[in-house]
Amino acid sequence: MLQHVPHWLGGLLRNVRAGHAGLAIVQEELQLPGASIDLSSPAFGNGARLPVRFTADGEGVSPPLVWGPVPAGTRSLALLVEDPDAPAPRPLVHAIVWNLPATERGLREGAIVGDGSGGPDGRDVGRNSFFAEGWLPPDPPTGHGSHDYVFQLFALGETRDPGDTPGRAPLMEAMAGNVLAAGLLIGTYSRGEEAPLGGSAALRGAVA
Repeated sequence: MLQHVPHWLGGLLRNVRAGHAGLAIVQEELQLPGASIDLSSPAFGNGARLPVRFTADGEGVSPPLVWGPVPAGTRSLALLVEDPDAPAPRPLVHAIVWNLPATERGLREGAIVGDGSGGPDGRDVGRNSFFAEGWLPPDPPTGHGSHDYVFQLFALGETRDPGDTPGRAPLMEAMAGNVLAAGLLIGTYSRGEEAPLGGSAALRGAVA
């Protein structure tokens, strides 16, 4: 959709961004304890450009993810992917996956797809900012500059019920005061300019 925004308009909106301070992982209500999860992808490095196949310019499938051990007492995991550089009042939600088993150590490529009321093991793919289930492929306006796509993984001490196909608000409510550890991975993407190097400087400033 946003690939049809003219280059001149994307340039005018270049400084209109939701802001990294709006990301879930820096919200006080989550009460992050400081423990971290090693989150990565075999398809791109942290702070590196996303391959086209994972964006609206390619196949638009979700990228593969892998992560390391989680703390003792973890009952389930939640994944939230946001774009804080979207020209919007708040970060754009690209994916939610709720109630992943604590023993899970990754998601295969293309795994984040609509699943109705959830899977047989209790996991549920939530709603993105376009009110649809599944992965919302990165689709930044042409000329708007580099966007960070921030993958946030949370280890939860309790499995609370945010309802079927949760959006960001019920997800945040269910995670408040319930996070044992968190992991962070950033991929970048842009249109109409040279591929940028890195992309996490603004986030480092927001969480410092």
